[in-house]
Amino acid sequence: MKTFENVTSIEQMEAETAKLKEMAVKLGTETWEDRNKNQTPHCKFGEDGVCCKNCSMGPCRITAKASRGICGADAHAIAGRNYLRMIAAGTSAHSDHARELLHVLHGASPNGSYRVRDEQKLLRLANEWGVATENRDIYDVAHEVAEVGLMEFGKPFGTQLFIKRAIPQRQKVWKEQNIEPRAIDREIATAMHMTHMGNTADAEVLVRQGLRASLSNGWGGSMLGTEVTDILFGIPTVRNTEGNLGVLEKDMVNIVVHGHDPAFSEMVVTAAELKELSDYAKTKGAKGINIVGLCCTANEVAMRHGVRMAGNFLQQENAILTGAIEMMCVDIQCIFPALASLSECFHTKFVTSSSIARIPGAIHVEFKPETAFEQAKELIKMAVDNFSKRDNSKVYIPPTKQAATVGYPCEQIIKQLDGITNSHVDELGSYRPAIDAIKAGVLRGAVAIVGCNNPRVRPDYSHFEIMKELLKNDVLIVATGCSAQLATKAGFLNKEAKYICGAGLRRVCDLVDIPPILHMGACVDISRMMLLASGIARDWGVDTTQIPVIGCAPEWMSEKAVSIANYVVSTGIDVYLGIEPQVKGSAQMMELITQGTRKITGAGYIINKDPHELVKAMLDGIEAKRAALGI
Repeated sequence: MKTFENVTSIEQMEAETAKLKEMAVKLGTETWEDRNKNQTPHCKFGEDGVCCKNCSMGPCRITAKASRGICGADAHAIAGRNYLRMIAAGTSAHSDHARELLHVLHGASPNGSYRVRDEQKLLRLANEWGVATENRDIYDVAHEVAEVGLMEFGKPFGTQLFIKRAIPQRQKVWKEQNIEPRAIDREIATAMHMTHMGNTADAEVLVRQGLRASLSNGWGGSMLGTEVTDILFGIPTVRNTEGNLGVLEKDMVNIVVHGHDPAFSEMVVTAAELKELSDYAKTKGAKGINIVGLCCTANEVAMRHGVRMAGNFLQQENAILTGAIEMMCVDIQCIFPALASLSECFHTKFVTSSSIARIPGAIHVEFKPETAFEQAKELIKMAVDNFSKRDNSKVYIPPTKQAATVGYPCEQIIKQLDGITNSHVDELGSYRPAIDAIKAGVLRGAVAIVGCNNPRVRPDYSHFEIMKELLKNDVLIVATGCSAQLATKAGFLNKEAKYICGAGLRRVCDLVDIPPILHMGACVDISRMMLLASGIARDWGVDTTQIPVIGCAPEWMSEKAVSIANYVVSTGIDVYLGIEPQVKGSAQMMELITQGTRKITGAGYIINKDPHELVKAMLDGIEAKRAALGI
């Protein structure tokens, strides 16, 4: 039988990182590995979530001799408050991202930097929200849709509009459990108020507000961000691209876009496609302009332009250490402040673009929607002018790169399924062919793998091992964010990777013409996964908590990830974690997030730091759901 021999191993990735690290040592500079070592051992009180500094009477910490803080808050209250504050911060990050995009949509115009690229998606959303469309200019519709979306953040009454997209069984759970998300800003403010000194000390109440606040993200802010991005820049479609640091070019002007906000990166990518700028680069001795992406920005531009992906979160310093980067442009979230000083060791220009993410030592060019395209052109010229300053004695571009097929939002998945056999197509499309494959046992189920990579464990290793094992066991994977980047680097997004899969999944890949892991986008696009799971449950005729679909974040690290994990659990989907949440100092909190939420939403966390044990638990969880459905 044919096999796929082109998988890039973790050991190969680590060897290339080690070679880049040699340059850092030679230059006398540091990287995250050094800073991680200097932070070891980590603060035990912080790890366990039992340090409170929410007022100036402390900080207080829970010990064997001091079981309560000065105010009397115990470990359960302190851990619960800290946990809820993480959810609030993560919710604010994704939701503020969406708010900025809605403002961009509100200012969109036919002759401006930002235009409506997908009119049909805009019209569908307008109809969903009751915005009049007949005989109206498309930009008048867009501006009113933006206004309705902006009201989701601060409206005084009602709940999030998008929760009506959930299946009726799930909406009933949210209503009965009193966790329906209201205005996004209200849920964040309520969470912060509840955790202020002198307020809620009941861990279960804090966890419930965490579920509610996170729902205002997954079925509010994140979903808004994804919808508006699709309207402004187009629904992603299948594209072939490449990934890993080998996508850098020694004879081209290399520009990295890094972060999460596609409003910025879209302008840079579009400007770089101009012939006048390509010709300008040639006058400076370069063969052209090579735009590559890092982190979630990479996922965004890969799905819409085929831009190649240089890597994920912990590779951001590695990109600069190649010595081949003329400019790194960043927007928001997951950006190391260390990039500014590291860039000074090379010719690299480090540019920030958002008032949300100002970094000392960076060149700050705040993007304005009305001048964004012209600003992008100026940045490209700045990078081109910097090409001649590259010191070739400092250049090492790792050779490894992998082919990848990306761009599978829900619309594309349904389109692929319809292209094979779908006798029940309705206006929304249908997931019945996938359901039939699961019922027949051709597929055992599906796993959404999301999240970052984390220095607390061997970076990317858990993602790699879990993905490899799931594929062998006929489990289809959908991936976003940094986990999708690992899948790219390993070669799992290559359609030929079907030959490392079990016979059932390999057959599905052949029939539907897909890679075994479907790239769904950035971390904000995990909202797409909620719609996918809800669509499967709808077409199956059951609740989301019953279908053999689970979530996994093997190496999560950010507050956004805590918010995401909670809205996935709230949607009725179990989440398997490879990093323990920082609540271990409270047995009550550990019980609440692993078992207590099951009484509220029907789902919870399963935690194991060993990826091989975690994947066994995942497979057992899928089989238990199959058995409960009688398949």
